[in-house]
Amino acid sequence: MTLATKTPIPISQHDFQTMLSFARAAYQLKSNPTYLALLANKLPETAKITPESPSILMGYDFHLNDTGPKLIEINNNAGGLWEKDDGWVPQYLHPELPGDLQSRLLGMFDPKWKHIVIMDEDILSQHMLPEMQAYASLLELNGHKVSLVSPQDLKLQADALYVQGVKIDMIYNRHTDFYLESEPMQHIRQAFMNKQVVLNPYPRSYALIGDKNRMVDWWRKGLLESCVHSETLNLFRHVVPETHVLSEYDKDQAWQTRKQWVFKPAARHGGKGVLLGKGMSRKRFDALETSSTVMQKLVPPSLIQIGDVSYKFDIRLYMHGERLIAMAGRAWRGQITNFREEGSGWTPIVVDA
Repeated sequence: MTLATKTPIPISQHDFQTMLSFARAAYQLKSNPTYLALLANKLPETAKITPESPSILMGYDFHLNDTGPKLIEINNNAGGLWEKDDGWVPQYLHPELPGDLQSRLLGMFDPKWKHIVIMDEDILSQHMLPEMQAYASLLELNGHKVSLVSPQDLKLQADALYVQGVKIDMIYNRHTDFYLESEPMQHIRQAFMNKQVVLNPYPRSYALIGDKNRMVDWWRKGLLESCVHSETLNLFRHVVPETHVLSEYDKDQAWQTRKQWVFKPAARHGGKGVLLGKGMSRKRFDALETSSTVMQKLVPPSLIQIGDVSYKFDIRLYMHGERLIAMAGRAWRGQITNFREEGSGWTPIVVDA
């Protein structure tokens, strides 16, 4: 796949600052004592481990509309910065993006992590394999040993995880079993829980802000009000579309107003399983698992023109803690960002002065 366009798509300074302020406010929730206490009983065991480093490349996805940016999803291990035919998505000068992209990427990886593995499910068949290979090359040029692995390639010994007999220090986790619950991930879970390996991104980051159920929590009356100041509360209410779990909403009303909603499986990532209410049959609606289905107010994507073709468009900020690492746009046609239509793909972003 190539970039949808090499010409940067402009966004306003106001929209950029709103998105960045939201990303930083969401990150700050991770150390908010009241917020942590309110969520304590909802966190799985793996999410109770608090690693030292911020989660690598958290992706904050936004649609832009007339009232400003609207959050669509927080991605726990965001990809998309590398296009195999075009290289790294170009990044344009901005005070929040000091240095070059490669330096910012390398800065997320501690020099003491001598042997890093990049892990995904059946990694050699992954669509994003060229990007993971690009990260491996970048890290190797910086002096790290890097292996690309599937979970079954890692072997748990008494002191650590090993690949081909060589001890590893850190897993750059591209796998989407964020809580380490599946059978193929049990040896990794054990090593992580016993602090025998650094795993990043890690379960706690997903649990506290990436899980779609957190957007439900942010709309629960009184929860954020007890955690943050009014300015931050207003920012969340403005940026996060109204979100509920279907089991806690009047189902008849949800059906009657379905055209206003998007229905998403809480436990899946990206556009997988997303259903627009306006195109849903009653039979399909009745089949939804109410306790695991999140309903979110529909926010149509932006529209941009590339040549003589109109594309839907959204924006992703890539963060490491409160630091902005990169940003990119996605241009596509069709219902979801699957890039199947010719011409779809990632785009550079530039912030208007």
